[in-house]
Amino acid sequence: MATAQLTLLCVDVGSTFTKAALLAADGTLLARAATPTTLESDVLDGVRAVAAECAAAGHDVPDLQDRDRVLLCSSAGGGLRLAVVGYERQVTAEAGHRVGLSAGAKVVHVATGTLRTADVTALRADRPDIVLLVGGTDGGNSEVLVHNARRLARSRVGAPIVVAGNVEAQGAVVAELEATGRSYVLADNVLPRIGVVEPTSARAAIREVFLRHVIGGKGLSRGPLFGSLVRAATPDAVLTGVETVAAARGADVMVIDIGGATTDVYSVITPEGEDATLRKEVVARLWHARTVEGDLGMRWNAPGVLEAADAEALAVPESAALAAWVQRVHEQPATLPGDADAASLLGEQQLDLELARLAATTAARRHARPANPGEAPRPLQNVRHLLGSGGVLRHAPEGGAETVLRAVLTDHGGGWRPPEDAHPAVDTAYLLFAAGLLAADHPGVARRVAEQVLTPQSTGRGIDALR
Repeated sequence: MATAQLTLLCVDVGSTFTKAALLAADGTLLARAATPTTLESDVLDGVRAVAAECAAAGHDVPDLQDRDRVLLCSSAGGGLRLAVVGYERQVTAEAGHRVGLSAGAKVVHVATGTLRTADVTALRADRPDIVLLVGGTDGGNSEVLVHNARRLARSRVGAPIVVAGNVEAQGAVVAELEATGRSYVLADNVLPRIGVVEPTSARAAIREVFLRHVIGGKGLSRGPLFGSLVRAATPDAVLTGVETVAAARGADVMVIDIGGATTDVYSVITPEGEDATLRKEVVARLWHARTVEGDLGMRWNAPGVLEAADAEALAVPESAALAAWVQRVHEQPATLPGDADAASLLGEQQLDLELARLAATTAARRHARPANPGEAPRPLQNVRHLLGSGGVLRHAPEGGAETVLRAVLTDHGGGWRPPEDAHPAVDTAYLLFAAGLLAADHPGVARRVAEQVLTPQSTGRGIDALR
């Protein structure tokens, strides 16, 4: 078979843009394309558009029916909305919250203790796509878990349920759910014993439910093709991509993804010394983790960036131009630097980079800080690679993105210990999601793609930038 026939098309159907990377069999990036996500019609229209753009450049592009060669992730339609129902807020519910984030979900609701009618009403009002039901260590308390299963089974909350609590209570939980025909998936306990969090099984179960029930139910596309092509929620794919980069480099990696609605921070670290042993925290931290800051978006939540920076006592220039820019992009989220006047491009880019600096630094602090009093900060001092992602960094003028990332690396007043010897870089070609999509079925290609993320080949110089 000719090499040209072995190209792979990876597509991220985002809430704003649909982005594609066409890769050769050896992982070489052949072409990139982007178009606004076609939520108003059918999201596959946007996928077809980016595929056609790659084909127009003279490349062999797989037919969209070829599921082996076309891999999609999606955060369109609001992404994956998760509710966590747990036993205690500081214990199992906190463990479930951390696992939900690692699975690429937006945690929209957390309920603790025995569910009452008002609790169920509040949960339903937050419209979760999936409910993660947790509670008790293995062999520990089971009453709350079974009670909550019964309340969910008899409620009008229609979301499928991932059960990841006390495994010795699973039989009773299943009996409650099956009595009313509720859709559920079983997973291992996220908190099998105090001080240990096991995310892998629940993360896989959440992904399974997302693919089986959620994608098709969002009305994003007519027919089953889109659902058959999607492999993961976009943040889940990106975290897998970060894990792949860390494995390929044999080093700790941290990623700051600055988006229009949120700023997400990912870290994949290998603990050393005391950090590698069981700590005193009731809920152990995840060494492969993601945090989502919903008030730090560069567009929809731009005023929140300034408010958060002020609360963090970060140096914010008292600039009428910055305030006006923040208000403008908040009211018109599609605004890009230079849209109104080409002559204003450089000035508006600098304003956007200042907003990005504040968002990135605040998000990094929050990611690094302990979740509960008395815990130690996340040990990020050995991170070797700090990767930036997001349009504001990919399209920054020369030196702009490095300035933003250096601000994070030199942030010594935020209650955390920044990396001591990290190399800043930008995933300019936007390959992290592709590495994550490929990891399961094409691990060799995924590794070669991951190796490009930190090399000059992926800087995008000389390749048309994505919007």
